[in-house]
Amino acid sequence: MLKSFKIGGVHPAENKLSAQKAIEVLPLPKSVFIPVGQHIGAPAEAIVQKGDQVKVGQLIAKSSGFVSANIHSSVSGTVKKVETGPDTSGYPKKGIYIDVEGDIWDEKIDSSPELNSEITLDAIAILAKIQDAGIVGLGGATFPTHVKLVPPKGMKADVLLINGVECEPYLTSDHRMMLEHTEELIVGVQLLMKALNVTKAAIGIENNKPDAISKIIKIAYAHSNISVVPLKVKYPQGGEKQLIKAVTGREISSGALPISVGAVVTNIATTFAVYEAVQKNKPLFERVVTVTGKSLKNPSNFKTRIGTSIGELIEAAGGLPENCGKIINGGPMMGKAVTNTEIPVTKGTSGILMMPETEAKRGEIMPCIRCSRCVSVCPMGLEPFLLMTVSEKQIWERAESERIMDCIECGSCSYTCPANRPLLDYIRLGKGKVGTIMRNRKQ
Repeated sequence: MLKSFKIGGVHPAENKLSAQKAIEVLPLPKSVFIPVGQHIGAPAEAIVQKGDQVKVGQLIAKSSGFVSANIHSSVSGTVKKVETGPDTSGYPKKGIYIDVEGDIWDEKIDSSPELNSEITLDAIAILAKIQDAGIVGLGGATFPTHVKLVPPKGMKADVLLINGVECEPYLTSDHRMMLEHTEELIVGVQLLMKALNVTKAAIGIENNKPDAISKIIKIAYAHSNISVVPLKVKYPQGGEKQLIKAVTGREISSGALPISVGAVVTNIATTFAVYEAVQKNKPLFERVVTVTGKSLKNPSNFKTRIGTSIGELIEAAGGLPENCGKIINGGPMMGKAVTNTEIPVTKGTSGILMMPETEAKRGEIMPCIRCSRCVSVCPMGLEPFLLMTVSEKQIWERAESERIMDCIECGSCSYTCPANRPLLDYIRLGKGKVGTIMRNRKQ
């Protein structure tokens, strides 16, 4: 019997239009805009200025704290300016503009395609390489990976979970990574295990990816401490708490982190980035992005330099469809609409989705009919209709007591609401306000 989490969940149409499209390398852009804040935590501080010459992989912004991440140049050329520009949310954020001139890589990077499976470094050295390379969670959370790999005092990990679920509709970049970079991923798993000092790891993959499951099982067979766990197709199976419950049966209490039950979760793209950082001395300056949509001429998976405008990816996939009603950064459930195509690809950009007008339009908002569908599908056991109400009315103490901070923003509630209530929109607003109140209380 396939494993899964028990509470809530929905089954949106998968629409994995680019699942059979091999990863393509996107041509170099003429210029890039690289934000210095592409992660949870303090933005990095720029260490280059106008007129500087940079190489691919060169450090251009240094982390400004433990919960922060280095930023490296994705191209070679001349720094045009260090100014604000649009980030993935459309707000002006500080970043580095670089005019591309050639493609000269830092000499320390091993750009050869040969597999390097020999692990010679100890845990401390592996962690240092991961931190230096600026690796963050590439599944969308963008939490600095070196921080995740150092448990708080009094806590210890005993299992590493690799998230190969990719439950978000349309997105296929992780699927292609599992098929095309299987051996590198297994080395990445071993590196993460050594960094964490754990003796077992499990790779969770939904069973709508049988080709990836069979290929990884074949490669992982030689490693008795690495298992592959096929999972039932159910959204949001890829949520950290849902994945831990499905694979290990362990429950994470309200407000707690995965490490509280001895688990650490990283996703497929992050694991590959760890391999490249440790075994190839390659910082995180490019990633695979799914560009997709029902009306798009050529849904694709592109290996893309960070800082490239999403407009260039859309053009490479056939151009913006005439009936496009909305461009989403990410997938349809958790992604956010963007206001223009000049925003850059960042470390957290897993997909770009173009939705046709007929699907992009929101239905008329009607009064709640007390059907409780949002409650039944919430994977965290919350009451979304109530959380929306208290957020709308700004009753923040009630929002906190009703565990609004436990919401993982999966969008299952909004997806299933027959009254077209903007449940997740208000809950996100409420989380932002309650989070600020809680942080101020600790100061």
